[in-house]
Amino acid sequence: MAINETYDNLSGMFVTISLLIIGLVLLVKGADWLVGGASSLAKKVGISALIIGLTIVAFGTSMPELIVNIFASVQNSPEIAIGNVVGSNIANGLLILGISALIFPLVAKSQTVRYEMLFTLSATLLLLILALNWTVNGEMALSRFDGVALLMGFVGFIVYIFRQAKKTHNKTLEKEEGVKEIGVKKSWLMIIGGVVALAVGGKIIVNCAVEIATTLGVSESLIGLTIVAIGTSLPELMTSAVAAYRKNADIAIGNVVGSNIFNILWILGVSSLIRPLPFAEESLFDLVFAIGATILLWLILLLNKKKIGRFWGMAFVITYVVYVVVIIATKKGV
Repeated sequence: MAINETYDNLSGMFVTISLLIIGLVLLVKGADWLVGGASSLAKKVGISALIIGLTIVAFGTSMPELIVNIFASVQNSPEIAIGNVVGSNIANGLLILGISALIFPLVAKSQTVRYEMLFTLSATLLLLILALNWTVNGEMALSRFDGVALLMGFVGFIVYIFRQAKKTHNKTLEKEEGVKEIGVKKSWLMIIGGVVALAVGGKIIVNCAVEIATTLGVSESLIGLTIVAIGTSLPELMTSAVAAYRKNADIAIGNVVGSNIFNILWILGVSSLIRPLPFAEESLFDLVFAIGATILLWLILLLNKKKIGRFWGMAFVITYVVYVVVIIATKKGV
């Protein structure tokens, strides 16, 4: 009996590892297709790469978070839903931008520093205010009313993006290094294929990670903030890393900033509309930390000539590792 049980466990682990490898391959190829198609399309249709990064790329790489949160809301797992978004935003701002800057120093546009970063900080502060001031059955929670408020903020962001796109349309764009020009139809096929590959790959990885974590018996909050958040952030990681390797800072930074805004306003807005999401007090630390990480990134861009060099890239990665160690050490298991 023991031999059969051991064999079954080993077989299950082999299947899980195989699925993880498949998921990673899909993420790598999806990121490559998405960045290549989006960068080429930006040059072809006269829209800046930053706008493409803030919309198409950000939406595509946020698909795993959206899928996970919809399932978490339907299945009444609010800690997974909230932890996924907050954890993903922390991973995006520290781990992903940090790794991208280590690959190649990133220089942000003035527009990003002045407006998009402010939008990101405002969205995160709005989430904190809604969680603190609105309750469901006497407890802190994101209600359906809060979901509407978040979605209204998302509409405002989309309006802003289209206004920016209109300003840059048909204007001469700076030459993008490392961008291969391809046909418009092929660009869209690459974008769509990339989005599908990223979503499927991210979902596979998250499923495998959650299965392993659940077996170990840790809390849903910790699962959401770490394994699920990192898993659903892998598309952003691969996309921004590939963009940094190709020296396309607009896609690398725009992807992260856009994804963080999408995560809070769009994904949590939809999730709380499906079912009100109770907000645990212990999650306030993580949300405040996310706000602090956003302010840190903004200050560095303001004070360092809009540049994230390798020194700050390493500092971001180390800060993220310390954060993960702290929450693993402090959050209680099931």
